[in-house]
Amino acid sequence: MDICVFLSAADLDERYTGPAREFAELIGKAGHTLVWGGSDVGLMKVVADGVQESGGRLVGVSVEFLRGKARADADEMIIAADLAERKAKLLGLADAIVIMVGGTGTLDEATEILEMKKHGLHRKPVVLLNTAGFYDGLLVQFERMEAEGFLPLPLSELVYFADDGAHALAYLEQMVGNG
Repeated sequence: MDICVFLSAADLDERYTGPAREFAELIGKAGHTLVWGGSDVGLMKVVADGVQESGGRLVGVSVEFLRGKARADADEMIIAADLAERKAKLLGLADAIVIMVGGTGTLDEATEILEMKKHGLHRKPVVLLNTAGFYDGLLVQFERMEAEGFLPLPLSELVYFADDGAHALAYLEQMVGNG
């Protein structure tokens, strides 16, 4: 399975890096491919290292203005012209999507992927990996959107919230295997 992971390129503390490393090792040990933003810094590096060290493949999609931060030893590296092209390529390469902790860029990627799914432009499973309760507030907001009629499909069909990497990967394997 080719798993696209959207996440921060920031250097974060162990509260986030430890669970990210564990999830990455699960991906690699299961023989899956990480499709990610291609950066060799911060949390993106932690996840890429974990997947690669555990036997998984790395397919990066960087962007021209970040070319200097792209991981040199990825199995494959694609350089997109801009962020919009990068998001499209990431989605196109993936069988499933995981959204990990991140800032405004990660939130932008997450909302675009979910909006596309809402409109039936893709049917890939999407997981929000809610490490250390990072997305608790977003879950409350999504539940309100659902309750007040802003979502044309049930929240459970749009996105799955997982508290840890093991549950995230189990869900993806079930959904892609049954897809």
